[in-house]
Amino acid sequence: MFKLLLLSLLIFTTSCKGQEKTGTLPEPSSSHSVPTIIRSFEAVAIAPDFDTTLVSQYIRSIFQDSKGNLWFGTLGEGVVKYDVKTLTYFSNPDGFINNTVYAINEDKAGNLWFGTDQGVYKYDGKNFRNYNQKDGLNHIDITRKGILVDKSGKIWVGTHGGVYRYEPTADSFSLFQELPIMNVAGILEDSKGNIWFATSDKGVFLYDPSALLSGGKSITHFAEKEALGENYAGGIAEDQAGNIWFTFKNGICKYDPSASLRASGNAFTEYTAKDGLGGSEFWGIYIEESGIIWITARGSTTRFDPSLPLSKSDAFKVYTPADGLNCCVQSMYQDKSGNMWWGAGSGLHRFDGTRFYQVKKDGPW
Repeated sequence: MFKLLLLSLLIFTTSCKGQEKTGTLPEPSSSHSVPTIIRSFEAVAIAPDFDTTLVSQYIRSIFQDSKGNLWFGTLGEGVVKYDVKTLTYFSNPDGFINNTVYAINEDKAGNLWFGTDQGVYKYDGKNFRNYNQKDGLNHIDITRKGILVDKSGKIWVGTHGGVYRYEPTADSFSLFQELPIMNVAGILEDSKGNIWFATSDKGVFLYDPSALLSGGKSITHFAEKEALGENYAGGIAEDQAGNIWFTFKNGICKYDPSASLRASGNAFTEYTAKDGLGGSEFWGIYIEESGIIWITARGSTTRFDPSLPLSKSDAFKVYTPADGLNCCVQSMYQDKSGNMWWGAGSGLHRFDGTRFYQVKKDGPW
């Protein structure tokens, strides 16, 4: 039964795997030695193209903790911890029972929180604690990028059936009733302390905690009528100027809060394939510290430099599987050293400035 369920999950990602040329990509030099593999279970090799040399075939989420360790959430192989010396796999034998890890975050006490298809897990460095329906999570399928630890330490969880908050005193979760029941696609706390919820069915919601103190309106809803484009926001990010960026089915959208305060200003700016974005059905968005914006879509990944005029040919650079990155990008992350990581339907990837290359168990890390 487990194999049948996992196989159904793999059908979509396997179908868009693309024509990869393994071994033909340039591999930059690395000073890191090959890590020791630690795992107490066998890989579930179901798909005919399952490559056991990869960290995992499908990397759903990426995170770096406060100690510098990298964590990779997988489909079918639990969560993987990389600390340079070892590559440790945690799954069923360790009390981490799930099929897919969609989100990873860390609280102020150093606990790791994982959003999975079997609820939320807290890892204190020794043991895993699972939270599900009995702990107030009526929906246990946590969404991609669906865990946020805000500046005050509150833990927010996005599901396919609404938003939940962790109540530390009761050690359980409760539904955040200020928001409607919705399919959450991402949660973000901006530089002003506002919390944004991107959804795949109801546009975007802004929660302003400070408004509660002044008796103002704490929830603002942005949908198609506010020029969001479509009521589908699969990704969300903030740039250094305080603009909030969303993905929607036809491209990406920038929201300028300062423009929204001006009576004549249009707060929303859309970018589509006509402007230079590659692919279709846009999924994810990530903004580097440098300001470079990466956008993932079916068939390609686009590098966008918003500091350049759109008329410049190099404002948008589109990468396809021919450039070394599988079409099905499922996660993006920049670590504390400035390295960009991608998780896709062909494992873990890095970028050397020109092309993408696979990072396998033995590197190059």
